[in-house]
Amino acid sequence: MSPPALPWRTLRADLSASVVVFLVALPLCVGIAVASGVPAELGLVTGIVGGLVVGFMPGSSMQVSGPAAGLTVLVAEAVDRYGLAGLGTIVLVAGLLQIGLGLLRLGRWFRAITVAVVQGMLAGIGLLLIAGQLYVLAGVAAPHTGPGKFTGLPGLVGEVATSTPARVSLAVGVATIAVMVGWDRLPGRLRTVPGALVAVVAAAGVTAALGLPVDTIEVEGLLAAMQPSLGHWGTLADVGVLATIATFTLVASAESLFSAAAVDRLHQGPRTDFDRELVAQGTGNTICGLLGALPMTAVIVRSSANVRAGARTKASRVLHGLWLLLFAAAAPGLIGLMPLPALAAVLVHAGVKLLPLRALPQLWREHRGEAAVLAVTALAILTTDMFTGVLVGLGLAVVKTAWETSHVRVTVRDAAVDDVSARDVSVDDVPARDVSERDVSAGDVSAWAVSVGGAYARDVSARDAAAHGAAVGDAGPGPVEVAITGNATFLRLPTILTTLNELPADRTVRLDLRGLRHVDHACRTALDTWIETHNRNAGVSVHVVAPRPAEDDRPRTVDATD
Repeated sequence: MSPPALPWRTLRADLSASVVVFLVALPLCVGIAVASGVPAELGLVTGIVGGLVVGFMPGSSMQVSGPAAGLTVLVAEAVDRYGLAGLGTIVLVAGLLQIGLGLLRLGRWFRAITVAVVQGMLAGIGLLLIAGQLYVLAGVAAPHTGPGKFTGLPGLVGEVATSTPARVSLAVGVATIAVMVGWDRLPGRLRTVPGALVAVVAAAGVTAALGLPVDTIEVEGLLAAMQPSLGHWGTLADVGVLATIATFTLVASAESLFSAAAVDRLHQGPRTDFDRELVAQGTGNTICGLLGALPMTAVIVRSSANVRAGARTKASRVLHGLWLLLFAAAAPGLIGLMPLPALAAVLVHAGVKLLPLRALPQLWREHRGEAAVLAVTALAILTTDMFTGVLVGLGLAVVKTAWETSHVRVTVRDAAVDDVSARDVSVDDVPARDVSERDVSAGDVSAWAVSVGGAYARDVSARDAAAHGAAVGDAGPGPVEVAITGNATFLRLPTILTTLNELPADRTVRLDLRGLRHVDHACRTALDTWIETHNRNAGVSVHVVAPRPAEDDRPRTVDATD
């Protein structure tokens, strides 16, 4: 059964939107390919696959796929280390992994990656992209390493100051950026034509008319640029290749799915199925790997342009791929007229957009821990590599979350001196829970408290506990009341033990654990040891008041005698 015909208005809207997306994608596809160190035509191949293949597949209806500025640094490093053949294998295997993750319905779990790590990743990529393209703006070869791109900037300044061709090339690039920035401030109707395309066309025209000594793109032809292959599987024995594949899979998947979530907020159409979208992206990358092209992701710049241009269905993104194919087949010579500094300017502009310049100040004011994760992730990427930097960011995010959830409050009440003191071991106060509250870990806390020291449990009141303490040798006015509330983990253990060790050594202690939500193995072991030590040295009891079991409505007091 054939699909129902689309109304003419919908087709017209999608056709118009597809032209806009094509004009946005064209300079980006070419520029990203050149910046990645591969033939310009391979960027177009990836854009064509993103439109004609991924565009047809289910997942997201509005977002557009193609080569992404966020992968430029990764691709350039992979090409430098393993060559174009190695890049094809890396992209192929990464695509297969994405398909597998989607079929296992793990696509939604990529949304569990903290936004701070993703923003830090994009910030690190953006800074590396900007630093690398500054050399291209001046027509100078860029250093291969990330730190080298920054340490070499003083030398770049000297090169521009002493070389006329470098100054001319830089002037073309700066003028291109100025046109793009100025174009974004024009009225909406004029901005229907993308500023990047206008700037590149203008730079090409001026360069050709004036005969400026500026490098342009070398054109090989679409078929000559592609190196189809089923993969060089022997390279998978290299640990570096495997790490690069993992990085491609993580970065491409996260960027695509975060883009999908952002695009869903821009339109009222069907929401994205994240698992199907991951399968679609994996299929596209698998084909790109077989063709020896660049990897792809869903790209927020093209996707938002598609929505703003009035796209209604998937037809707009499919048609944009068709226009790219027709351009690559019919007018490949036009690519050779594009000046390299103009394309570098497009990527510098794109790199700036990857930086969280607006989000970071607010993040610092409201969530300084998240801002620290973002900054550390970006710094780690700049000083090491993408894979290590992302792992450092994820690790720091986990540690930060563990620290912030380890809220513990230790309250000490001593009737002998009419004193109440509290040592707050958390970032925020955690009020003691009512004894009727229950959660997943309360049963574990209760079972542990009842079994402390192998003692028996019996229901007694606070007054009975005090009397029992006096019977076993406590000559004082009553027990010292200690209440621990919150989540007791090893991260807060030093302060918990400091508070307990400051208690009088010759007094009975009534340890109230009814406010504990969770206690980990380290805290259980430490508290067991403290109770045994206190009982042995003082000769008096520690009475543990356990959380109420589900079948009982009364708290329990445990006599933890030897």
